[in-house]
Amino acid sequence: MRNRIALVGLPLALLLSACGASDPYEEGGSGGEGGGAVVVGSADFPESQLLAEIYGRAMEAAGVEVEYQLGIGSREVYYSQIESGNLAVFPEYNGAILAYLDEDAPSGSSEETNALLEEALPEGLEILDSSAAENKDSVTVTRETADEYGLTSLADLAEVSGEMVLGGPPEFETRQQGVVGLAETYGVEFASFRSVDVALLTQALSDGDVQAANLFTTDPQIAANGFVVLEDPENLFGAQNVTPLVNSDQVGPEAREALDAVSAALTTESLTALNERVIVDNENAADVAQEWLAEEGLAG
Repeated sequence: MRNRIALVGLPLALLLSACGASDPYEEGGSGGEGGGAVVVGSADFPESQLLAEIYGRAMEAAGVEVEYQLGIGSREVYYSQIESGNLAVFPEYNGAILAYLDEDAPSGSSEETNALLEEALPEGLEILDSSAAENKDSVTVTRETADEYGLTSLADLAEVSGEMVLGGPPEFETRQQGVVGLAETYGVEFASFRSVDVALLTQALSDGDVQAANLFTTDPQIAANGFVVLEDPENLFGAQNVTPLVNSDQVGPEAREALDAVSAALTTESLTALNERVIVDNENAADVAQEWLAEEGLAG
């Protein structure tokens, strides 16, 4: 059984008032271990929705009843719904959720990040197995810029960044895992920072409006444009493994096994290729998810 509730683009208050008796956040609305449906949520960007489809369909193949609440919004909106049990499963990034819970947590390896995250999560929430797939912040340049300045890593920027404009979403300018950390960790200080909508960053980089950009590493436009992601030898951006965040009471053993199987199969390369199909080729995320699960032998 597949119940889908589309939440894209609507503020939470409006959604709640509009839903009435069928309020998707009505207390007790998700189940799984207790016999009801497992509610899978996603944030409001394509990769999160794709991962939610993969998680949900993998659980369905294991005989679990699943409902979907996709495109909810930011972590500030959806986290409390996981905590309350109104959402049962959510595709997360281990480093990002750790930073949300503890802004002073250090960057580290996947294992170190997960150990800290397990301590930081409140009772009733847990993470399941992390995948090898990571979607990390990066500083990315064009191939021409990389060749001109001999850039392969963030450390190489220190001597030339004063001649360059960095583009990124506004929050990147003030984050430790952003402009602040680049200066402290690598001695990198750009001539200026330009706030650019994420959807427009690759175009701004291609056009030369910015000489470096904060792109996510699974963005298919990186490969399509031949961009160069600068290496991060000091691990400033930390681990960002795709990891299921679950409400413990809402997720039973069949669901857990299915989610762990997804994590065992998912790689950064495969996630990037799936993103390309959804973002560049405009394929339906649910269809892409089902085809990948079938290829991996996880579709039942």
